[in-house]
Amino acid sequence: MVSEVNLIIGGEAGQGVQSAGYLMARALARDGYHLFADQDYESRVRGGHNFFRIRIAGAEVGAVSEGVDLLLAFNRESIDLHRGEMAAGGVIVFDHRRINDAGVGEGLFGMPLEGLAQESAGNKLAANTVALGAMMRLLGCPPGSWRGLLLEHFGSGEPGRSNAAAADAGYEYAAANFKGVFPQLVRPSGSSRRMLLNGNEAIALGAMAAGCKFVAAYPMTPSTSIMEYMAGKADELGLVVVQPEDEIAAINMIIGAAFAGVRTMTATSGGGFCLMVEGLGLAGMTETPIVVVDGQRSGPAIGLPTRTEQGDLEFVLHAAHGEFPRAVLAPGTVPDAFWLTVKAFNLAEEYQVPVVILHDQHLASSYATVEPFDLSRVEVRRGRLLSAEELAALGERGYRRHEITPSGVSPRALPLQKGALVVTDSDEHDQEGHMIEDAATRTAMMLKRLRKLDGLRQEIAAPATYGPEGADITLIGWGSTRGAIREAVDLANRQGLRARMIHLAEIWPFPAAAVTRALEGAGTTFAVENNATAQLAHLLRAETGHQVKGRILKFDGRPFSPGYIISKLKQEVDRSW
Repeated sequence: MVSEVNLIIGGEAGQGVQSAGYLMARALARDGYHLFADQDYESRVRGGHNFFRIRIAGAEVGAVSEGVDLLLAFNRESIDLHRGEMAAGGVIVFDHRRINDAGVGEGLFGMPLEGLAQESAGNKLAANTVALGAMMRLLGCPPGSWRGLLLEHFGSGEPGRSNAAAADAGYEYAAANFKGVFPQLVRPSGSSRRMLLNGNEAIALGAMAAGCKFVAAYPMTPSTSIMEYMAGKADELGLVVVQPEDEIAAINMIIGAAFAGVRTMTATSGGGFCLMVEGLGLAGMTETPIVVVDGQRSGPAIGLPTRTEQGDLEFVLHAAHGEFPRAVLAPGTVPDAFWLTVKAFNLAEEYQVPVVILHDQHLASSYATVEPFDLSRVEVRRGRLLSAEELAALGERGYRRHEITPSGVSPRALPLQKGALVVTDSDEHDQEGHMIEDAATRTAMMLKRLRKLDGLRQEIAAPATYGPEGADITLIGWGSTRGAIREAVDLANRQGLRARMIHLAEIWPFPAAAVTRALEGAGTTFAVENNATAQLAHLLRAETGHQVKGRILKFDGRPFSPGYIISKLKQEVDRSW
């Protein structure tokens, strides 16, 4: 019995790699296993090499891992590319009638996937489902959970019944013909009611839980599925989801909706965020609360459009000309993505600022098993909204949209409220919202807006820390690197090097005092980032004066694994392990 198994489903675009991987992940999650799954795909409709990787364990896991125990290869290329990654005792499953030159020997299990699909389901396209049944048999999973899942996924009619029959055929063929010994997973214990979610789904759920009612977005990998997910819930939850002509229109539409009093959001990637920058400044000047999701991918320009990177940090901190307050949140896990999205909407309205949720392709499309979110913890805080009675009490002076206050946050009225004339302007303006040119008012209004940073700083959580105090080394990261860094810390400590993690998920305003405290006794520090220039390390030095001693950087479009971090750390640390 083993505690975890690493599984890959590989093939070319159009062969159903993602669909098969997702179904298998759902089946395993229903069986009670903990999972972390990521997708690697090329920017093409057909061809190329795609794979879906699943790490299956009896305890929580938050990152991908090296080595492949079980490979389902839909084409010969997948065998060639991943054969060298196979662990001892690993098994490659393939259709030996389609791939007849894979060779023979230990670790190769050829089976007639398309033939069994035709016989059992009357359609060779069910070959993926045949393979699903075979893989579940090798993993030692009983058929009950995945048979029910197929009926749910495909429907209880003919498609569901035929796919269930195809999976049964694969299961039975593997039971009768697989002669090797595949290590069986330790059966999970405890609750199996965990959800299987990716980062984009968690952001969408967080937005809906926070009361978002209007989404305008232009499709751009990796954030497109946020809009798609929310569009699928629009009728049920009373949402308006719009796909405008471009990203410029998207941000201006959500500014308009937010001005009217609706909680709003747009989602894009770095290239689309570039187009939104002038709109971001408009939200800053008019003090309009909006939430913008930037799902980072490799750049510049088109870069690697379906790959991951953390290259937008310094950009989003300073995007748009001029100076105005904003908040930047960078979730590190799927639960983070939910809860920080809720927080983003609250910060946006309480401080009347734009808030950027900065995630990346890795978190966006990676699945994890998570406990159901406790919705009783969700607070919707709309900030200083004036009531009709308060507006009436203003008397002859009337309502001033940009009233100067000690906190910098002006009491807010909505345009359709009785007794409120809401005026604002993209030019610099006075307290009433009318454009001005004089130096004194300009200075007063700039200072008013910037005072919001004092309050925002009190809202930003301290970085997460993990590992022993007084460690020899400390790995510092942000965003989606959290799971890989945490596990690398465990590996390092097991191998005799005292290691610790500092991880930031709430980045701006930068929590300098909390980070400085976390760095006390940190030993040698290393920045672990998915970019080429160590952007967090630059920010850390600018805000705290701390200079990291080493950098573990990755910018090939692929995410970190714990083993990769350890291998690079060993090259840097001058000691015997």
